[in-house]
Amino acid sequence: MKILLINGANLNMLGTREPEKYGSKSLREIEYNVIETGKKLDCSVDAWQSNYEGEIVEKIQSARGVYDGILINAGGYTHTSVVIRDAISAVNIPTVEIHMTNIHSREEFRHTSLLSAVCVGIVAGFGEKSYILALEGLTSYLNKGFMS
Repeated sequence: MKILLINGANLNMLGTREPEKYGSKSLREIEYNVIETGKKLDCSVDAWQSNYEGEIVEKIQSARGVYDGILINAGGYTHTSVVIRDAISAVNIPTVEIHMTNIHSREEFRHTSLLSAVCVGIVAGFGEKSYILALEGLTSYLNKGFMS
């Protein structure tokens, strides 16, 4: 099983960006933990990050026929990007949306996700552990452990 982990804008700043909200681990450390957890779950994880919306769309489009599932933390694009939503919908690859913070307990503009309706699940509010929980949920979904 192959999983693509996509991280969006500003997530390359993890570890130094608002550590009181996002913790002190870097994106590379988080990605490493996801990749290692993937091995335990009998899947390979490829991690990728971009600050550019169009590159994220192209990465999602290129996943068709290559990956069984997608994990995405689109960052601020979660609340603004119809084109990322459309790309997820178009490729028809089971996708889980990730948030390190609880978007519903933050500023009101963060309460709405444009991606949620085209994802099989959402994990939010558990810091870096949100990534592991999302991977576990997605692999279970792909293994038909539960249906949404």
